[in-house]
Amino acid sequence: MKYSIFSLARAALSGHKSWARTWRDPAPKSHYDVVIIGGGGHGLATAYFLAHTYGIRNVAVLEKGWIGSGNAGRNTTIIRSNYMLPGNTGFYELSMKLWESMEQDLNYNTMVSQRGIINLYHSDAQRDAFARRGNVMRINGIDAELLDAVQIRKMLPFLNYDNARFPIQGGLLQRRAGTARHDAVVWGYAHAADKLGVDVIQNCEVTGFTRDANGKVTGVETSRGRIGAGKVGMAVAGSSSRVAAMAGLRLPIESHVLQAFVSEAIKPLIPGVITFGAGHFYVSQSDKGGLVFGGDLDGYNSYAQRGNMPVMEDVCEGGMALMPMIGRVRLLRQWGGIMDMSMDGTPIIDRTPVDGLYINAGWCYGGFKATPASGLTFAHLLAREEPHEEARRFRLDRFQRGLMIDEKGQGAQPNLH
Repeated sequence: MKYSIFSLARAALSGHKSWARTWRDPAPKSHYDVVIIGGGGHGLATAYFLAHTYGIRNVAVLEKGWIGSGNAGRNTTIIRSNYMLPGNTGFYELSMKLWESMEQDLNYNTMVSQRGIINLYHSDAQRDAFARRGNVMRINGIDAELLDAVQIRKMLPFLNYDNARFPIQGGLLQRRAGTARHDAVVWGYAHAADKLGVDVIQNCEVTGFTRDANGKVTGVETSRGRIGAGKVGMAVAGSSSRVAAMAGLRLPIESHVLQAFVSEAIKPLIPGVITFGAGHFYVSQSDKGGLVFGGDLDGYNSYAQRGNMPVMEDVCEGGMALMPMIGRVRLLRQWGGIMDMSMDGTPIIDRTPVDGLYINAGWCYGGFKATPASGLTFAHLLAREEPHEEARRFRLDRFQRGLMIDEKGQGAQPNLH
């Protein structure tokens, strides 16, 4: 809907009471062709691509809370495609290309900002590892530049280059990487999916599955009644194990808390995203001026959306080692998201052993950056009954077949100090 400057002023002065809803608030129908459990970025992106790309519009997205109340609103907004292993390179580059066209595709401002990411290295061995990663990226058509200390100092003069323990020797730069506004991404997909006829149903918690005599899933039991479905897709992030257990499935997944932090607003300082290679610390600056940063996973399993002081101390130590001046900035707030950690750090997009039930899980620390490609490939699986070309390696049975994609070094690790 388009607004003139006068209608915008009138709406603002009236407390926005005259504004139309961004998406409908429909009552659940008795049956849908596809029901998606989970109203985060992955679930909503799946519904959007089902409707937009595959023409399946009798779709419902069920969210137990409000849209974006889970991990979609509890991350550090980083997007990148600087992966090395087969399976990850193509998938995350597909996601990056979808990020680049997202605002045009959805007709929604998701605040995609390709400010670049620099992964710093601090030793000869780490330099060689980053050189290999960069070469693989370039072979696969992904932008990568290996920078030396002089080039890094010119770009990031405020870092601690005199640190005797962790000297900054250079970094791997991907210029097309950056950040996006996490809640705007969720709203954008909800808005676009709704326009295509998808029912986005909030405050609708799934409490069980309905099955026929042969064990096939035929729908879901919810806090708003029974809803029938031709197919059911799960995209519930850290709650994957709990929801799958309702269908009698035990997944190769553990749930951990990953904390993130934001400081008070300061003047523009950090041009892109920076990661510290000698400890797990990464930082960027939001449009409001706050420093957004994070580090390792908590070292224990939990479904609580909160963290602990030892991890907070560890993350801040990493920040102080990289840029001591961060110690003068006051921490404004902290939050925790629930990561569903697969055994090899790589996601699962596949049919489950239960007929009619499909899974999109195990995103570990890579969930936000994967949002658009996750939605497209999961929609492809649901619509075509076969894996998308870029998600063929994300099969559930890869653990049984010994075909893991172990690239855990590209994200956080449990903090076991």
